[in-house]
Amino acid sequence: MRRFWLGTFLFFFPWCASRAESTFQLEIGGAHIEVAVNANFRQLSDAELKQWVHDAADSVTTYYGHFPVSHLVLKISSFDGAGVRSGRTFAKDGGLIMIRVGTETSAGELSQDWMMTHEMVHLAFPSVADEHHWIEEGLSTYIEPIARIQAGHLGAASMWSDLVHDLPKGLPAAGDRGLDHTHTWGRTYWGGALFCFLADIQIRRETKNGKGLQDALRGILDAGGNMEHDWELEDALRVGDRATGTHVLMDLYREMRDKPVETNLDALWQQLGVKLEKDAVRFQEDAELAAIRRAITAKVPAAK
Repeated sequence: MRRFWLGTFLFFFPWCASRAESTFQLEIGGAHIEVAVNANFRQLSDAELKQWVHDAADSVTTYYGHFPVSHLVLKISSFDGAGVRSGRTFAKDGGLIMIRVGTETSAGELSQDWMMTHEMVHLAFPSVADEHHWIEEGLSTYIEPIARIQAGHLGAASMWSDLVHDLPKGLPAAGDRGLDHTHTWGRTYWGGALFCFLADIQIRRETKNGKGLQDALRGILDAGGNMEHDWELEDALRVGDRATGTHVLMDLYREMRDKPVETNLDALWQQLGVKLEKDAVRFQEDAELAAIRRAITAKVPAAK
């Protein structure tokens, strides 16, 4: 989750005013990341926590070509149990992420975490008006696994399996009034991800697979559009369209913002060559859009 009133920090993050129990720093993707750990973990060392942060930052750097902000403060606190919870990202002093890790979490569980990467992706898009919260969460939901795949931290089959299972949660239900006016959990996270997914495919179709959503988002970030700055959503989408030489983002936004739009996901999976069999994905490499499917998760070199 991205934007949240700072005055409610203590409710979600019981962060003591005392000095953090441990600290470490990373330099990656042109960014300086300062990490403060205010917890004792039974199964995790600082080295393992540092590797977790590094892998997430490496994924985001790989996707965007550089880290989205030059300075990030990351505060890690704990809860009783296992796993990662309650990530929050703020445009404060360059960037601030607060996140909680369970005291019983193992290094293996941490290596499978997606939430740290999700929160870091939030840094890479400008802050927009509240009615567009779907684009903020949708981008992080869609990009997180792609970034991890491109950096070598996740397998492609896992991402496509999750999309087949979860993208239907983003389809409009009865009473839907479009992405800007329907603020349910499903439409915010997975409806936003669906917008990104459809945009990615359409950009690649129009450019003969020469460009994709990744190029649009790199263009927005390179134009100064990170979380530190407030932009109008349409301004961001126009910058992204210029980066791909298309009108896909603006056209799709105009189509989906004020009304429900039906999407035949089953037909798309067939075109992309994605077939789910007993919870395992099988790829059909001779499918119509198989090359686009492969390109979505292929590593793109950073611009020189």
